[in-house]
Amino acid sequence: MLKKDLILRNPLRLMGYETEDILPEGGFGAVLARAGVGKTSFIVQLALNSLLRSKNVLHISLNDPVEKVCLWYEEVFRNIADQYKIEQIDQLWETILPLRLIMTFKVDGFSVPKLKERLADIIEQNIFSPRMILIDGFPFEEEAKQALTELKSMALQNKQHIWFTVRTHRYENADQKEVPARIKPVGDLFDTMIQLQPRGKQIYVEDLKKTSASPEGATLLLDPTTMLIKGNK
Repeated sequence: MLKKDLILRNPLRLMGYETEDILPEGGFGAVLARAGVGKTSFIVQLALNSLLRSKNVLHISLNDPVEKVCLWYEEVFRNIADQYKIEQIDQLWETILPLRLIMTFKVDGFSVPKLKERLADIIEQNIFSPRMILIDGFPFEEEAKQALTELKSMALQNKQHIWFTVRTHRYENADQKEVPARIKPVGDLFDTMIQLQPRGKQIYVEDLKKTSASPEGATLLLDPTTMLIKGNK
């Protein structure tokens, strides 16, 4: 019941999408923000939502060591428990932990063939088969399109969906509805782009690819203290 309660309370349901994954199989999502605004915290909450629904999550970090990524998960999970005043969380934490796998690469050492090789090893040995993949720190440089196209093909073949964090710069946010230049050349590969936009003391969660056909949902905020997603009351 505790797991079900947390799933029902997940603020991402407020975005209005028909599925809680937001993304379809083979779909790409991006979380865009300047440094320190909350990209990693946001994707960790996406991951925890999948873990609570018993779906395997692979978290790939190109910046932080495994220990730091683990701390992100523990901190966010305990902040969620505190927010909802849930006491018996240790047993639930132990239940979802085997569903998560963390991989780290150095940015200059990351490539799609290397990722495919490592994934093939763990899948063939029946060690782990992810449904959701997070890539934190993917370098969106000029040559990124080929790698992203290969990742898209892999995700479609394996019925996965992939979220990326994208670091933006202050000058790119002059138009709050404009897709930042760094990701615009590959924007056609993405189903969803979520921008974390600081305005005053609030951090707004904005859907940059929202169209007239997109679902209508509530405005979401990222709490600047806990970095948890919440509805805008």
